[in-house]
Amino acid sequence: MNTIQNLENSVYKINTAFGSGTGFYSFEDKVIITNFHVVSGSLSVSVEDGEKNRYLAKVIYANPGKDIAFLKAENLPIPIHSVNTNHNTIVSTRDKLLVMGFPYGMPFTVTEGTVSNPQQIIGGNDYIQTDAAINPGNSGGPVINEKGELLGIVTSKFSDADNMGFAIPMKRVREELEIIDQLSEDLTIGCPSCNSLIFEKASYCPNCGNDIEENLFEESPISDFSEKVEKAILNLKIDPVLARTGSEYWRFHLGSAEIRMFVYDNNYLFATSPLNELPRKNLAEIYEYIMRTDTGEHRLSISDNQIFLSYRVHISDLYSQHNDKVLTNLAQLAKKADELDNMFICDFGAKMTKFSKQHEA
Repeated sequence: MNTIQNLENSVYKINTAFGSGTGFYSFEDKVIITNFHVVSGSLSVSVEDGEKNRYLAKVIYANPGKDIAFLKAENLPIPIHSVNTNHNTIVSTRDKLLVMGFPYGMPFTVTEGTVSNPQQIIGGNDYIQTDAAINPGNSGGPVINEKGELLGIVTSKFSDADNMGFAIPMKRVREELEIIDQLSEDLTIGCPSCNSLIFEKASYCPNCGNDIEENLFEESPISDFSEKVEKAILNLKIDPVLARTGSEYWRFHLGSAEIRMFVYDNNYLFATSPLNELPRKNLAEIYEYIMRTDTGEHRLSISDNQIFLSYRVHISDLYSQHNDKVLTNLAQLAKKADELDNMFICDFGAKMTKFSKQHEA
C-alpha cells in the first residue's frame, strides 16, 4: 500500500468540456500520459489533483490509432514519485495488477485484479485483459504492478465487454514515448496508419498518404448555451477551461466555496454551492437566519445536513432580454457563497463541507 500512497499524487483527473478521465505523470518523460479519446476534441484541458487544485494543460501529442495522448500542464507541482516507465518486466497470466483512476469522475480509486490474458488481440492490436473493475472515467489511468511499474494504460473503448477490462500494453506506450524529444508546445499528431509525426494541419499524411481528419488540430466547438455560461465564469476571472467538468457541467472554487453549474431537468440552468455542514448547536438560529434573510435571486436551503446557496433559471432566459441579468446573478452566487460559508462558521459554529477548499477558508 505504500507504493499506492506514493504514486497517488502523480495520478490526475482530466476534465474537458465533453467528459472526464484519468492521466498520470511520467517523471522520466515530463509529460502527463492519457488516452486520446479522453481529450478528443480539446486542445486545452484541466488536470485536477487530490486537493481539488486544477491546472491548465495543453495537448501536445495525440495518436488516435493507438489511443494515446501526452499533456503538458502549466504550473503543475512535480510529484516526488511517479510510475516507473523504464523497466523490462514481462506481463504474464495470473499476475496481480492495480488500476488507479477516477471512475465516473469519483475521487481517486484503486482496484485490484489479475491478468486474464497478457496479449488479447482486438481489432488487430494486442491488449492486456484483466478482471479488475474498470469503468468510464478510468480511461487513461495507469495499470501497475505492486512495484509501481507501469504495465499499461486503461482503455474503456470496449464498453460491451462485461467483467473484462483492457489496457494498452507498456510496449506500445514506450514506442510513443520515444518521440517526446521531437515534440513542441503545439499539438503534434501521430498518423493512425504509419505512425509518423504530423506537425501542421493536413488532410493527409505527408509520409504515407493516409487521410487525416483535419479537425484533430482544432478545438471542437461547445454549444452556444455553454458559451453563455462560460461568459459568467470568465467575469469571475476564472479560465472556463479550468471550470469544465463534462458536457454542460462546470465545477470550480471561488475562495473556499465550491460552485456547480449544470443543466437540470433539460429545461433549467442550476447553480448551487454546498456552503457548510450543520453544527450540533445553534440550529434554531441557523434556521431562523435562512428563513428571514433576503438573498435576492438566490436561495438558502438545507439538504442532507448541509447548507446550500442556489439559483435556478429557465434556459430560455439566457436567450431573452434578461440574459445579462442571468449572467450577473450566476457570478454573484459564487461571490456570495465565498462570503456566506465563512459567515456560517464565525457566527453559528458551522463547519466547511468536504467539497470546500478548507485551506483557503
